[in-house]
Amino acid sequence: MSHPTLIRAAEAEVLSDAPGSLIALLADSGATGNQFTANRATLDEGVFGTPAHFHTRATEFFYVLGGALQVLAGDELHTLETGDFLAVPPTVPHAFGPAAGSAADVLVVFTPGMDRFGYYRLLDRVARGEADPKEIAASAEQYDNHYVDSPRWRQARADAAA
Repeated sequence: MSHPTLIRAAEAEVLSDAPGSLIALLADSGATGNQFTANRATLDEGVFGTPAHFHTRATEFFYVLGGALQVLAGDELHTLETGDFLAVPPTVPHAFGPAAGSAADVLVVFTPGMDRFGYYRLLDRVARGEADPKEIAASAEQYDNHYVDSPRWRQARADAAA
């Protein structure tokens, strides 16, 4: 990257992959010379969050801006509070959602950068009924987003919703 990347909050595209779940697109790999990809996830209390998944090429970083975030990383559950940071390396299954009784506001960064904004736009179209959910599974290689089954995560989210 040979120049600074500046994205003004008012200019960020904001999508929704589920009611109460917003994704502000900050910087995709094309704008950062493939160095990183960044978004801001705002999750209302009670939102499920993401299913368990992994990436083969990128490390995913989570920095909690506000609230509390429950994260599955490998087989361990963590509750991250405001100011906490977590890095999940490639191939480690992970998932995240707001902790029980809390909303969460999170900066999410991937490095190296990869074109992910198309993936978030697909999630938004599926949530609005404009795309078939099967397209998400079909895009796994393109967006390096590989879903896995995690009974532990499903139970953790059921407990958080109770």
